[in-house]
Order: sequence, then C-alpha cells, then structure tokens
Amino acid sequence: MRKTLRTSLALGAVAAMMLAGCSTSERGDGETPTDTGTGTAGSEAPAGFDAGAKIGVSLPQQTSENWVLAEDLFNQGLKDAGFEPMVQFANNGASEQQQQIGAMITSGVKVLIIGAVDGGQLGAQAEEAKKEGITVIAYDRLLTNTKDVDMYIAFDPFRVGELQGDSLLQGLAALKGSGPYNIELLAGSPDDANSAKFFDGAMSKLQPKIDDGTLKILSGQTKFDQVATQGWKAENAQSRFSTIMTANYEKEELHGILSPNDTLARAALTAVDQAGKDYIPVATGQDSEVESVKWVLDGRQYSTIYKDTRELVKESINAVIALQKGEQPQINDTESYDNGVKVVPSFLLEPVVVTKENAKEVYAGDPFVGDLVK
Repeated sequence: MRKTLRTSLALGAVAAMMLAGCSTSERGDGETPTDTGTGTAGSEAPAGFDAGAKIGVSLPQQTSENWVLAEDLFNQGLKDAGFEPMVQFANNGASEQQQQIGAMITSGVKVLIIGAVDGGQLGAQAEEAKKEGITVIAYDRLLTNTKDVDMYIAFDPFRVGELQGDSLLQGLAALKGSGPYNIELLAGSPDDANSAKFFDGAMSKLQPKIDDGTLKILSGQTKFDQVATQGWKAENAQSRFSTIMTANYEKEELHGILSPNDTLARAALTAVDQAGKDYIPVATGQDSEVESVKWVLDGRQYSTIYKDTRELVKESINAVIALQKGEQPQINDTESYDNGVKVVPSFLLEPVVVTKENAKEVYAGDPFVGDLVK
C-alpha cells in the first residue's frame, strides 16, 4: 500500500482515537504487564506549559511502513491537539539524530518523543534536554544507559518475542507434523534496544525445545550477536540466509524461521525460494506490513504481529496532553524495563499474533489492511 493512501486513512483515524483519551493496556491474560497496576509516571506533578508549544518527535530510519505512518500520525495528531509538531527522520543514522535532537532542544520544544536509531547513543542529548526542563519520552525503543528518560511507551517487546516463539512452535506442529524440526534464527539490529528483547522473549519459548532436541539449528548460529541483522536491512538478512541455505540445506529441509519482523521474514523466505526449494518454512514476523499480510493469507508466511501504530501514537500524544496540563501521564509498568541506569516507568501496549486463521477477526475495521480480509 502506498504511503499516500495510508496517510489519508490515518488522519481521520488518529483524530477519532484521540477523543478516547488515555487508556489502560492489558495483556491477553487480563493482567497488566506487571502486577504493579496502573498509575502515573512520577510522584510530583509537572509544571505544565503553554498550549501551542513545540513538540519534538525524532524518528529513526524509514525502514518499515510503521515508521512512515508514525510521521504522518504525529504531524496531524499533534496539530489537532493544538501543538506545533517538529517531526524528523534520522535516515543517516545516530549522529544525524543527535544533531536533530540538539536543534529541537535549541528551538524550545517542551517534550521530546524519541524513536532511537541507537538507544545507547543519546545520553548527552537526554541530559541536555532535562537541563532545559524538557520531558523525554522513549517511543517504541528504549533509551539506554541514561537517567534522563522520563517514560517509555511501546508495545511490550519481550511479549512480542514470546508470541513469536509460541507461534513458530504452533506452526511447526500444525504444518510440518511431529518433530524434530530444523529452524534458523534471525534477530533485529544490535543498535536497537528492542532487538534483544524480541530475541530473549522468543528464546524463552524456543530454548527448552532446542535443549531437548525438538528444534535443531544446523548452522549452529544460536547467539544474538550471530543472528542480528545490522540496520534491520532486508538485503543483510537475505544474504545471510542464502549462505545458510548453501552451507546447510542442500540435502536437509529447513522447517522454520524465527524472524523478528515482516521485512526480514520476507527476505529470508525469498532466499529459501531462490535456493530452489519447493517447500515453505514456517516463518514469524512483526508489524503487519501490507505485503506480509498478503503472504500470511496466501500461506507464504505463517504469522505476523499486529501492533497498531495509531494506538502507539495516540498514547504518546495523550502523554503530551497530560504534561501540558501539568498532569502525569498514565503508566502501567514500573518493573520491566531497566535501561542500565534506572527502571523506566512505562506504558506498555499488548501485541497480537496473527495467522491466517484469525486475520479476519484481528484486522476487521483496520483502515490499512482491513480490506484484505473481507
């Protein structure tokens, strides 16, 4: 789906969601992400600031549809809420993002919403922001090794990984019969703090099956640093999987692929196809990208994860509205995300695993992929 279509649909959708205000996100089992309940992100009320203030939104490279969509949603949603948005992508990497955030601080923004290229390289910028009285919100990706981040808003990345691990095991059993199964692993970019969380969540489900021999990894590549994909780039994943197929699967069948997102899943599946194989491995994904939703419906990709970007942006803007009023934003987790210096108060949303069987139910009413499942 082209950006222009997604954008036009998004502008009306985000306005409607903004009317709903802050909400408490629950896990699929009916519990909040931890047992700490729902509260606010701090004990003291913030000072508040003038309506119409500048709000900085710093986003990473445009590597997926969801980042492109977030740009449009933030621009329109912040305008609709009465703020002046400053939204930028750091397509040239961490150094560009550092410069952009510095410029936003100089321009007088009251809140910084940061989707980090590398969450470990923005400590100096976060510190400078705090000196200027700016609230720092980590968006989708945790800012690490800094005390100067006030809040983290994301779909729970460890839970995403758990869902991916579960769906891979379920898909293998359903489509490949009894084990043992040959699988290979993919992880996201090592400079994205979420990548390790996705991988750890998935491996919490897969490692016991590796240990008991149900799952076999013929390449021997089982550690995060062995399977990480620099920059989340499809060409890196496809090249690695082409090498894996040549070295390990000339005579053996590859049954499953753990992929952290849809872009990398399609890249790995393409490498298998180009290796001349007449089978389709069970593959996981994330983001519900349009092309991968089509692949799920066609049986080419087993599962994806639905993380509604509209909801994530809505909660971020609701936090800005609360801060402007001198109120604390809502949180629902105070234990799960330690950034190396502090445990960051968080608002975690619940992701949803999607297969061909439940796609119609999950995507019903979605303005971007809903028509695919009618």
